[in-house]
Amino acid sequence: MNWLERDKKAIWHPFTPLVEGHEEHFVTRAKGVYLYTSDGREIIDAISSWWVNLHGHAHPDIAEAIAQQAQQLEHVIFAGFTHQPAIELAERLLQILPPNQHKVFYSDNGSTACEVALKMAIQYWHNLGTPKTKVIAIDGGYHGDTFGAMSVGDRSPFSAPFNPLLFEVDFIDFPACAQIACCAGQGNAGVHCGQAQQTIQQFEQLVATGEVAAFIYEPLVQGASGMRMYSKEILDRLLAIAQQYDVICIADEVMTGFGRTGKLFASEYCEHLPDIMCLSKGLTGGTMALGATTCTEKIMEAYREADLMKTFFHGHSFTANPLACSAALASLALLLHPQCIADIARIEQSHITFEQEIRAYKAVKEVRTLGTIIAIELATDQETGYFNEARSSLYTYFLEREVLLRPLGNVLYIIPPYVTNEAALQKIYQVIQTFLETFEVN
Repeated sequence: MNWLERDKKAIWHPFTPLVEGHEEHFVTRAKGVYLYTSDGREIIDAISSWWVNLHGHAHPDIAEAIAQQAQQLEHVIFAGFTHQPAIELAERLLQILPPNQHKVFYSDNGSTACEVALKMAIQYWHNLGTPKTKVIAIDGGYHGDTFGAMSVGDRSPFSAPFNPLLFEVDFIDFPACAQIACCAGQGNAGVHCGQAQQTIQQFEQLVATGEVAAFIYEPLVQGASGMRMYSKEILDRLLAIAQQYDVICIADEVMTGFGRTGKLFASEYCEHLPDIMCLSKGLTGGTMALGATTCTEKIMEAYREADLMKTFFHGHSFTANPLACSAALASLALLLHPQCIADIARIEQSHITFEQEIRAYKAVKEVRTLGTIIAIELATDQETGYFNEARSSLYTYFLEREVLLRPLGNVLYIIPPYVTNEAALQKIYQVIQTFLETFEVN
């Protein structure tokens, strides 16, 4: 029995139906932007393996950091104990995060980072004795697959079996426009189109009740919904209103963090800063599972009480794992190197050039770019979304041409590792462009 047969007998894969016809690809090794399979294929990882990989696969600096740490301390309970990698990583994060972030709480992944943030915000009001429990989120968002994260995410077929068990959330409309630049305000941040203004008014009516505890959002880009983008001016206005009514703002930077949008964090595009931030994915450069939730001094003050019942009773077995923290430190050193900063700018410019080349294709409904993210929404006769039937054929088409793209329904997107050179980028673009030339618009 070969490896794939053994896999089929023993493993349940994520987001994969348990029926025939869904085949896995056995990866024997990876290096840089390439995945090498058991049947001799060399596949470009154009989506950073679910948006986690920053510096290419099997980066020697990160591998060496993990190896050295493994010989010294692989793990220790983080309640009552601490260690050097966790301390150094927290200090390093606070140096590069927005200046109002003062404390780091570790967890395991992006979903748990968001769970921590929600609990932290709700208990903040509980500790103050203020009856605020309502949460606002943006329609179409995705914050993870655990129950709290599902509650504040898009109510879709993914969550349907669990909807009766999810807590109530007020969703505001996604502030979309026919053109991405529409709500930039034309130099005036106070000017928005009618659709954006409606979202802003909807938000203000909700927070004006005085019952809202927190507002959670993906800054500027909703990833799983199809890389939907909205303007920094609109987000800044929402944050200003939230802070006017003393609503805790939670930025889910799990996908947008660590350079993906062109800045280290998407929150840097706004004048108003979040109270809490959620980090994961690129935190370790894509090598190990690690989450972090950071917060302001204001949030911490509600927990600095002698009353034991005001303690934040939350933790994970592998909180602040030393191996993961060491990987994150090595990844941050690479991220902040001038070469990486230049690579991010280079990829951003290449995306912009490619956008200009394909925008006029009949197959293209819209192209969206921000930093190292480019999303191409195809013109189909079905509604845009994950369950658009174009998804399966698109995935297979590109994989057969040695490019890993995992379309979100009819939305193709590229989020490459920063080490992706121009030759690899051009191959990705060429394969997409060839597809667009032959795609039949229904």
